[in-house]
Amino acid sequence: MYTILGVIAKPLGWLLSFLYGFIDNYGITIIVFTIIVKLCLYPLYIKQTKSMARMSEVQPKMQALQRKYANDKETLNIKMAEMYKEEKFNPMGGCLPMLIQMPIIMGLFALLRTPMTYMNDDSMLFAVHEKFLWIMDLSQPDKWILPILAGIATFIAFSLNQQQSDDTGAAAQMNGMMKMMKYIFPIMIVWMGRSFPAGLAVYWALGQVMQIFFNLHLKSVRKKMKEEAKKKKKK
Repeated sequence: MYTILGVIAKPLGWLLSFLYGFIDNYGITIIVFTIIVKLCLYPLYIKQTKSMARMSEVQPKMQALQRKYANDKETLNIKMAEMYKEEKFNPMGGCLPMLIQMPIIMGLFALLRTPMTYMNDDSMLFAVHEKFLWIMDLSQPDKWILPILAGIATFIAFSLNQQQSDDTGAAAQMNGMMKMMKYIFPIMIVWMGRSFPAGLAVYWALGQVMQIFFNLHLKSVRKKMKEEAKKKKKK
């Protein structure tokens, strides 16, 4: 597992070590590191949002074709492909950004959970044990404060993301499951956060706070796209 994750974790480890060389504070280094990584992932969030917005536009045509050719799967597939080409819509457009994000997120988890596995800089041996704010050792778990903050931020970010899915109709079939996960996932984050190194909890909590602001901005992007789509229909 770590051999595969190392492809992602090792370059991220180099970045973390490089930043620490300038900042000389492991806690602040993780904060700067988190901001850089999240900003690099932001274009993927934008691409995913636009793809989901386009999905809501073409969904009525998809449903009409599904009803018309319900008993002829071969013709349905041909007509769907023609419709995608005509609308210039890629049904995989919303999945691709997510598929790119997942190995990066897993690599980050691997790096910050066992940092010295992926960093050869001897100075980092001491850095990962530094004190930060109320945390006496960033390599040890913070039992309550960071996990709870991470859980609350995850709940808010997940709720905003669910609204995005509901608005586009993309998650209609999994609506019940998504609502359940909105509560289960943050609880899991709190529970797991109590055993993770505090450095990883700092990354997750800050990352989810940034995700909240990303989701609020993406909501305005979706609203603008809807208004533009309505104007096109009127013309």
